Amino acid sequence: MNITIEHLDAHRGSRRIVKDVSLTVPSGTVLGLLGPNGSGKSTLLRAMCGIDNPSAGTVYLDETNLNTLNRRQIAQRIAVMTQEHSEEFEISVLDLVLLGRIPHGKGFGRDSAADIALAYESLAQVGASHLAERSFSALSGGERQRVLFARALTQDTPVLILDEPTNHLDIAHQLELLDLIRGTQRTVLIALHDLNLAARHCDAIGVLADGHLIAHGNPDDILSTSLIRSVFGVESTQVGHPRTGHTHYLFDSRSAPPERDTAVHTTSVQEGITIQ
Repeated sequence: MNITIEHLDAHRGSRRIVKDVSLTVPSGTVLGLLGPNGSGKSTLLRAMCGIDNPSAGTVYLDETNLNTLNRRQIAQRIAVMTQEHSEEFEISVLDLVLLGRIPHGKGFGRDSAADIALAYESLAQVGASHLAERSFSALSGGERQRVLFARALTQDTPVLILDEPTNHLDIAHQLELLDLIRGTQRTVLIALHDLNLAARHCDAIGVLADGHLIAHGNPDDILSTSLIRSVFGVESTQVGHPRTGHTHYLFDSRSAPPERDTAVHTTSVQEGITIQ
């Protein structure tokens, strides 16, 4: 499913957080959103999936305007994993994962055998089968992240929106989860803080600063020491991985970021990834 965003603005209270963002994400693309804290990543994702209403602009899922869909119809198309969750009440992991089937159900009733099988399959995919009977509230932060991703998979939507899904995960599980995300063959928008992980696992990246989308395209073409200095205020060194040859960045020290040009800079070698 293609996602097209046209001139999107989003506010938090009276403050304008996301400012005139436009981009297109082709079906099956993994797009990583990068930017410092407060740059607007979470606010953009929330506006894109209907959790919050944008102040201006339009989001299209294929040719369908998101504003024309009700909550259930959106949930049949987009599964969301946010940083905030309120599942502190006593609920088993299996029952929590089965909540992903609600948009596809027909009224109230027991979960079908197919629903339960899908939930167990999703838990197995994220390495959490052994947690099925545990209480979600008793899990560690990393275990919760894996279970919440299993719920998103169980929702079985063509689009996944994931806000910092690698939070609380150790290095091995970060790599495992991002490999799983790539293997879903779905359209994925994912907010990340780790630039090297984003470069390795995302087809394209978008860089936000002060609510503006300032760069978008293939990671190898977009990431650079100058962009890292400008956006993050950090001096870095670009190196080639000794085994794979992939570009990595070593972060050296903080620097005073210069004034940023908020015009979008975009380079892409992947057909269909566009900026307007």
